[in-house]
Amino acid sequence: MSRRSAAEDLARGLRVTPFVAGRWQPESTQDTFDVVDPVTERPLVTVTEADAATVDKAVVSARDALDDGEWGRMDGAARGQLLLAFAQLIEDRAEDFADLESLDVGKPGIEGRVIDLPQTVATFRHYAGWADKLTGQSIPTPGYQGRRTLSYTVRQPVGVVAAITPWNSPTMIGSWKVAPALAAGCTVVLKPPEDAPLTSLLLAQLAEEAGFPAGVFNVVPGRGATTGNTLVEHPGVDKISFTGSPETGRIVAAAAARNFRPTTLELGGKSPQIVFADADLDAAAAGVALGIFANQGEVCAAGSRILVARTIHDEFVERLVAHAAKIVLGDPFDDGTTMGALINAEQRERVLRYVQTGRDEGARLVTGGGRPERRGYFVEPTLFADASPEMTIAREEIFGPVGTILAFDDDHQAVAIANDSNYALAATLWTTDLSRAHTVAARVRAGAVAVNGWSPLDARLPWGGSKLSGLGRELGWAGIEANTELKTITVIL
Repeated sequence: MSRRSAAEDLARGLRVTPFVAGRWQPESTQDTFDVVDPVTERPLVTVTEADAATVDKAVVSARDALDDGEWGRMDGAARGQLLLAFAQLIEDRAEDFADLESLDVGKPGIEGRVIDLPQTVATFRHYAGWADKLTGQSIPTPGYQGRRTLSYTVRQPVGVVAAITPWNSPTMIGSWKVAPALAAGCTVVLKPPEDAPLTSLLLAQLAEEAGFPAGVFNVVPGRGATTGNTLVEHPGVDKISFTGSPETGRIVAAAAARNFRPTTLELGGKSPQIVFADADLDAAAAGVALGIFANQGEVCAAGSRILVARTIHDEFVERLVAHAAKIVLGDPFDDGTTMGALINAEQRERVLRYVQTGRDEGARLVTGGGRPERRGYFVEPTLFADASPEMTIAREEIFGPVGTILAFDDDHQAVAIANDSNYALAATLWTTDLSRAHTVAARVRAGAVAVNGWSPLDARLPWGGSKLSGLGRELGWAGIEANTELKTITVIL
């Protein structure tokens, strides 16, 4: 049996109904939707959608687990042990997760095995270590009406967390939301992406195996307009964590604002990669290619604006085109494939429209730009040169394998072009000048800046952006802060 056939059998063997209050829900009472393989364009499985009643049941069970159940009474050390058990089960099934992501998302299996799954396991283990370390502090005061006081703070879970994940890296980004929330003592209702829900359903199965009490971790698959909207509007949700488009982010933020609920939003980017004349051009070309073409360019932090010093512009374009030419489009399960398919037909057509817009506005297409003559939602790795900062392809997030190359004359102009964006998520600097690296990193507006490499993903490092890239931070200690509230207690002695 081929690896693809085994993966398809795995997908067909999954429980594909909502997982709520520790139970898999029945199939017969709700609507369904198909999950389509972006490479074969064939339906993989039919998933039962969580309707309003099921979402309500999930939120109520999450509240009960927190307020009246075993989870609310559990100490941090015990929560940490459950998270460690969860992490081990995920690691034990890492190959299955990677195969499901290749089916669901279309990405080459190597990406899931090298990036998504190791980061997922590391994130759960990192937050397992935080679970028993959520301390407050004692704060001296002058007293109260002549009497001494003892004032101190405690950090408590924010409550029921609605976690809504995107389709480009559902397992890894799901861990960014679920792990810190559980470590903080919150309960979670996870709404996975309708295009790629399979790994989230496998997570539900493993959470059950790990021994989390009923209601602590719920998974409600469904479409955004139905399941997602019902979840963010539910009055029993205390905090929303959403990763997706700015357009949907505005809807989520408005729903949260009506009840003044805290929200973490990660809404994409138009990240600059700045290549200075003193850079190691071989390393920079390889790194820039990775930064725009990994996961078919369907990455929130994709370095889709490639700023190159004018003195090395033509040479660097040649090197980058050479890297693009080495990319092999194909089935993620085939040996040698280095780029898979886009998530769906709509996304493919969206990317191709941007390619045409780049041509229409006068940018020079130096490689790619087409759709291969084969089944699947493929777009060739594409690069534009001779672009200007005001062009659409230099300003709007394409979310596909399309890079726009812009020339600059000095550091000041490079920073100005980098900051002339509605997004501020990530940036990469390529330089061998240590002083320049620190100086420019401080001036570029971005939530994360990497020097001589793509912004590393690590559970210890906070992640997030500003402007249209969203608000708040995930990962690191920031992930704990985002899922807890400080309470001040004063005892008059």
